[in-house]
Amino acid sequence: QVQLVESGGGLVQPGGSLRVSCEVSGIIFSIPSMSWYRQAPGLERELIATITSSGDTNYADSVKGRFTVSYDNAESTLYLQMNILKPEDTAVYYCYARVRPRWTSPMEDYWGQGTQVTVSS
Repeated sequence: QVQLVESGGGLVQPGGSLRVSCEVSGIIFSIPSMSWYRQAPGLERELIATITSSGDTNYADSVKGRFTVSYDNAESTLYLQMNILKPEDTAVYYCYARVRPRWTSPMEDYWGQGTQVTVSS
């Protein structure tokens, strides 16, 4: 069973920084890509950052230049470094992984439990 466990959310002032983490565990043959999504109250879940197994990254325009996604293979952990935070970044942040558990398995989708990030003075 694959699990994604998030941590690192909290309250930060506008202009501040925060890093959220997503530890991956379980039986995994390959992870072609991982992403961060966020969902603010009353809004749909939004894709904000993706990293592939080759290290390529892609960002939503709303976070480009301020957020950085990375993956530490040794720690099996996905990170999202968030800088110059704005009140509109307030949301629940979710990690997502597209996983092949075994080489004979079809691809499967997994989500973290979400972590709250609040940007407010």
